[in-house]
Amino acid sequence: MELSSTPRGERIYIGFFGMRNAGKSSVVNAFTNQEIAIVSDVKGTTTDPVYKAMELLPLGPVMIVDTPGMDDEGELGLLRIEKCKEVMAKVDIAILVVDGTLGMTDGDRVLKKMFEERNLPYITVYNKLDLVPQRIGKGRTREVVQDSIWVSASDKININDLKEMVAHLVVDPSNGRRIISDLIEEGDIVVLVTPIDEAAPKGRLILPQQQTLRDILDSNAIGVVTQVDQIPQVLSSLSKPPKLVVTDSQAFKEVNELVPEEIPLTSFSMLFARYKGDLGEAILSARFLDTLEDGARILISEGCTHHRQCNDIGTVKLPKMIEKTTGKDFHFEWSSGDSFPDDLKDFDLVIHCGGCMLNPREMMHRIRICQNAGVPITNYGVILAHMQGILPRVSAPLLGKS
Repeated sequence: MELSSTPRGERIYIGFFGMRNAGKSSVVNAFTNQEIAIVSDVKGTTTDPVYKAMELLPLGPVMIVDTPGMDDEGELGLLRIEKCKEVMAKVDIAILVVDGTLGMTDGDRVLKKMFEERNLPYITVYNKLDLVPQRIGKGRTREVVQDSIWVSASDKININDLKEMVAHLVVDPSNGRRIISDLIEEGDIVVLVTPIDEAAPKGRLILPQQQTLRDILDSNAIGVVTQVDQIPQVLSSLSKPPKLVVTDSQAFKEVNELVPEEIPLTSFSMLFARYKGDLGEAILSARFLDTLEDGARILISEGCTHHRQCNDIGTVKLPKMIEKTTGKDFHFEWSSGDSFPDDLKDFDLVIHCGGCMLNPREMMHRIRICQNAGVPITNYGVILAHMQGILPRVSAPLLGKS
């Protein structure tokens, strides 16, 4: 995968936070060497988080996020602050921009506490070095303390040093997890079943399929892509059995019947539950479906905001299958994109997509919200496998590898 085409969910997220007029947007522009954010002397110029995907040496593919001031005022200000908190759930590194002419404020200290509560690596950046003399009043100096740096966004002073500090904080956002490469070896054959129906995007594979295939190729393994009705022909033509068959979860029933029991089988959605979320939690939570009573509330959540087809999996197929399988009537609600609710106390079950457009930190944040509320959370592929009675088979290749 070329760096320029790295998906949003695979980038390192770097968030810039601070009070209004601390110069966050100016620091962002200097840091990226681009005019990403609007700069003004008027407080509150940044009204919503601004996202910019880019390549930033020596870090590689990153997502820069400029946030509104955490001391924003009024009713709209409160909404902007909530947006700022949402950003914290997904960033891998936080940059706290402090107005160097004022020094650390109570609001800055609140932000630092929020970072620490979330185990979020952060750097404190004292901006406006060009306006600050060596000594500021009695007893205050410009001395640099650990994990902090003085910069001048306007004069580009110490910006490269800031980049180096950020680079040293960068860790693998997936915590060493891989989509499929840790399950296979060089020369192994993996069959990918990718149905082409009305929900399939014209002229391309969907993102989880693309990423899984790339991970196979990076492992020097062999990826064979096919449709459901071609499976018997593909299996008979191979010189050796495939190490693994991976299917779209919506085709589980047909693929399970066509793939011999001795050949390991799983789905793209389940691979992503292991890669970005908590597969064990998803498997345990799927069983809660059997305990729900009529009228139970189920939240179906997706990490993206794609155009929904007439026979959409999340809004049409999944609810119909759930009610047909259980014989009960449930109350379904939906969320998509960034709109995952903070308050889940009224829900009985959450069913999430594979999260290919979310980074691991945000996916785990959503899982923790559910766990803190005592609400089970599973994923599309896991719940579909459970309803069709094949969850033990399709989870077996992944268990012990989570």
